[in-house]
Amino acid sequence: MAYDLSNYLVIGVSSRALFDLNRENEIYENEGLEAYCQYQLEHENDILQPGTGFALIESMLRINQINEEQRRTEVVIISRNSADTSLRISNSINYYQLDITRAAFTGGEPVAKYLNAFDVDLFLSATEEDVQAAVQSNVASGLIYNAPSGNRQNPLEQIKIAFDGDAVLFSEESEMIYQQQGLEAFLEHEKKNAEKPLPEGPFAKLLKTLSFLQFELTSSNQQDAPPIRTALVTARNSPAHERVIRTLRAWNVRIDETFFLGGVSKDKILASFSPHIFFDDQHHHCDAASKVVPTARVPYKNGDEQAV
Repeated sequence: MAYDLSNYLVIGVSSRALFDLNRENEIYENEGLEAYCQYQLEHENDILQPGTGFALIESMLRINQINEEQRRTEVVIISRNSADTSLRISNSINYYQLDITRAAFTGGEPVAKYLNAFDVDLFLSATEEDVQAAVQSNVASGLIYNAPSGNRQNPLEQIKIAFDGDAVLFSEESEMIYQQQGLEAFLEHEKKNAEKPLPEGPFAKLLKTLSFLQFELTSSNQQDAPPIRTALVTARNSPAHERVIRTLRAWNVRIDETFFLGGVSKDKILASFSPHIFFDDQHHHCDAASKVVPTARVPYKNGDEQAV
């Protein structure tokens, strides 16, 4: 019987999101593909350092150790590397004892067309073209920012993931009203629709899956602290917060910590929450957050320029 990935939470991750390949990418951009391939072959046995997405991937895989008879997560390497240059990545995966056995190496071709074939629920990459194409394919995707690799201590104790609200968990509908008509129109719209659930955004399905895993893992293991903890960190404030609360209630989703900041900078809150990763749609929020926590930007599906 074929292995059915649709039964798992599947994370697709590029090699540059998982490992620190900044030096190698500079060689590729400045000296070309041949020089890059030669460098990788010459350093095939040199172990790569963890990248921005490493702590999240390591921790998500450890969920499978809670009950080894019931796997819940799978990770697939989805990379533009060729099979020939991939051995350094494989050697590094083995060194860190990451339980990753599946990969797609496309030899320079775009990777987005393979995401649905692997039933990917979340795709992390450092290549904007691939992330944008993944978003167009309706896959929750984040563009990794160069950032600290995260705290690798006690990765199983609690996986922390933080989300922005509009254009991430929820659709960009309200965000567009704010950008095009201003704050007053936005607040009036949200007050008028307070009891109407917000439309789902690109990460709604992922949040629902994480919420289900929280409930399942807590119920089956009776742990003091659930292995997954989520946070909503949004620029919304009163009275626009009411619609968010009612939406999560309608989705039957639990968010462990919620911050309605009303324009206050997100980076200090994120530094205190210390997530394995934070997802936001705005570059200026991501840029500030990436200085203190691993961060990924969620592009709009239509590719429109985002507000700064």
